Formats: sequence, C-alpha cells, structure tokens
Amino acid sequence: MSDVDPFVQEQVPSTSGYLYRPLRYRLRRYPIPELRLPDGHGKRFLDLGCNWGRWSIAAMKKGYVVAGIDPHALAIQAARRVAQQHGLEINYQIAGGEAIPFPNATFDVVFSYSVLQHLTKERVNNTLVEIRRVLKPSGIAMVQMPNWLGVRSLYHQARRGFRRNLPYFAVDYWGIRELRDAFKRIGTVELSVDGFFGLGIQPADVGMLPTHLRPIVYASEALRHFSLRFRPLLYVADSVYVTARKSANPESAHPTAQ
Repeated sequence: MSDVDPFVQEQVPSTSGYLYRPLRYRLRRYPIPELRLPDGHGKRFLDLGCNWGRWSIAAMKKGYVVAGIDPHALAIQAARRVAQQHGLEINYQIAGGEAIPFPNATFDVVFSYSVLQHLTKERVNNTLVEIRRVLKPSGIAMVQMPNWLGVRSLYHQARRGFRRNLPYFAVDYWGIRELRDAFKRIGTVELSVDGFFGLGIQPADVGMLPTHLRPIVYASEALRHFSLRFRPLLYVADSVYVTARKSANPESAHPTAQ
C-alpha cells in the first residue's frame, strides 16, 4: 500500500502534464523535483500556487525557510498533511497571488511553477506587482511559463484553433519578448529553458514513468543542457523559467512599466 496522500495521487496526473497520466492512483513515492537554485542557507522562500507542496519540499531540502500559498483549501490541507509526513514545518496559507498575505520585503525568493500560465494577462500583471512588493531588495522571482513557439505548445494551440477566449484553467501561452516586458515590473530579467516536448517534465521523476515515456525526458534534458551553449533554443522551448531580480527603482513596479 502506498503512503502517498490520496489528494496527491489524483492531482499529479491531472496537473503535471501528459507524461504523468499513466500514474493516476499508482504513485509509490512523492515526485519531489530538483529546484534549480543555490542552497538557501536560511533564506526566505515563497512558493506561490503551491498546491500540495512539491516545490516547497524541494526548497526545504535545499535549506530555505519556506511559506506556501494557494487559493484552494483542499490543496493547502493536503500540503500540510504531506509536510507532516516528511517531518517538515512549512507555513502554508490559503491565498492567491494578487493579494499575498505577507508584509513588504519578506522574501529572498518567490517561486512559482505551472501557476501563472492559467491566469489572464491582467491577473498575471497584478500578481507580478505583488511579487515585487514582498521581495526583499535584490530578491529574485523565478517563475515557470509556457512559450507559445514550443513544438507541443503549438500543437495544443492549433487544437483549440489559436483561440484567445480561453476556458477556465486553460494554459495561456506567452512569447519570449512578452515575458521580458511583463517581468520588468519586478526588475532585471533573464530567461532560461525549463524543458521541451511539454510542460511539467521533471528529470527527477524519470524513474517513476513508464519505460516508453522516459526517452522524452532524456531528450528534453539533453536539449536543455545544450541550450546553455546555444541560446536560440530558448525560443523553441515549450517551458521556460523567467528570473527577475528586484530592482532598486520603484518606477519598475508600475503596472504599465515596460
């Protein structure tokens, strides 16, 4: 019998991408991803849209002091149960990104994965202003976003006829330049590749996946490493990280800043 929380058993195949669909109610361990940040050494970390807390746990394991917010009560309840199973103390609260329940300049890092892509552009911009507010001076926001020019991204957009009036929780794809302009609300911006051939692909989970799906993970990771030397690959990645360092200039926090 698996010790994985029933909420997680249901959520991972539903929210982590197509590679995880065969794992519905078959998880034998928690899929805790690799956080691509330096060790925390006690720095404050906010997991925005934490769901059941996989990235919160990843951050705790790297030495961060972690808080997580999510607007869904069932997700927060599950996150608290999972943290207790792992013997971790994480400050989870029910809240959304447009009204983060922490004072100004609280966090060294604000992280979000597979969350802002489900919001309208207006709500994303509102959330970015809030992220800047709770970041300490020179703190960073690291946010995963979908690139509209990725191969699988184009496939999904074509299936829905490239419509812009999207149903609730559909992925809203962004262009690279559009992401740079939006995240300037926080400060200086850098983009890097998260993965290819889909969203949510995590190399740490490869051993959990069916054998026939593992080559997709290996290929994605190989291309990600190659993108460190060949930067144009960024423009055709399906999933990218946007990292913005909070600037000292308060003008950059204005919602219309470019």
